Amino acid sequence: MRSLALLLGVKAACILLVSSLAGTGAVNNSGRWWGIVNVASSANLLTNSKNVQLVLDPSLALLSRRQRRLIRQNPGILHAISAGLHTAIKECKWQFQNRRWNCPTTHSPAVFGKIINRGCRESAFVFAITSAGVTHAVARSCSEGSIESCTCDYRRRGPGGPDWHWGGCSDNVDFGRMFSREFVDSSERGRDLRYLTNLHNNEAGRLTVSSEMRQECKCHGMSGSCTVRTCWMRLPSFRAVGDYLKDRFDGASRVVYANKGSNRASHRADPRHLEPENSAHKPPSTKDLVYFEKSPNFCSYNGKTGTTGTTGRTCNSSSPALDGCELLCCGRGFKTRTELVTERCHCTFHWCCHVSCLNCTSTQTVHECL
Repeated sequence: MRSLALLLGVKAACILLVSSLAGTGAVNNSGRWWGIVNVASSANLLTNSKNVQLVLDPSLALLSRRQRRLIRQNPGILHAISAGLHTAIKECKWQFQNRRWNCPTTHSPAVFGKIINRGCRESAFVFAITSAGVTHAVARSCSEGSIESCTCDYRRRGPGGPDWHWGGCSDNVDFGRMFSREFVDSSERGRDLRYLTNLHNNEAGRLTVSSEMRQECKCHGMSGSCTVRTCWMRLPSFRAVGDYLKDRFDGASRVVYANKGSNRASHRADPRHLEPENSAHKPPSTKDLVYFEKSPNFCSYNGKTGTTGTTGRTCNSSSPALDGCELLCCGRGFKTRTELVTERCHCTFHWCCHVSCLNCTSTQTVHECL
């Protein structure tokens, strides 16, 4: 066991060294924990005789001491965190699939690359969607019984209306929010503008999940009638969370670092806060995304900012929208080619239980940015 721990320690050190040499990690370790999505799996988690996860997995070297302690205190929660990150990354890519910035990721510990070193709209969305992903996954895992330290939310009990009452197993979004705040926000350090915007966007993601909770009910009665209903609270689909945050991305507020002034009674300055860069704009709400820096030019490759450019991206030649070749290719033009695509077609279900399909080949026209 001692030799195995030593081997894993060496492996963890290698991970940290690669992360530092890559030069793509966020300043002050913001988002460093995202790296566990590439290495955390059931195959490399060591457990003791009671099947409790031990903090010997190399992926956990990417976490802070407080984050590792939270995982030890909540057996089973590492899988929920990893699943939430996978869901958040998948949703980010789907929401921006037709934009110049299409949420590119890497297999290194710096999952989202250098973009998170900037205080732009794109980094604001990344912080919000990943925080929401952890909140959503942990809340769902609680109701599924996958985490030892939490269960369903049973606080709603008794009659809720004239023909329905609370019951069932509500998703524990409050525990999800609480854990996400302690786990995700603990990677932030400092008191500067970046610190405040990251915390704000993290909370915006969590609030989006909790505010979109919906009520589900089941009918009870003779012969299928609905004389009485049992209801509980259910998490929204993560696509609904992604759609909401994408709307907030489009309407994000540019903010500055401001001081509320001094408190003469206590002779102490009030905490710093965020306010709109344009004084004519209203202050951002708790669910708005905020940023303080203009987005880089995503049209061409730039190693300094970490942008990959749009060369080679597939575009829609007939669309005037953001996925159109004119906008996506940044005016550089595009090339057209044809390719043969084979798909399953004319599928038939045979009792029982077999599905047979034919293979159909068609010619498709593909447009790619120059």
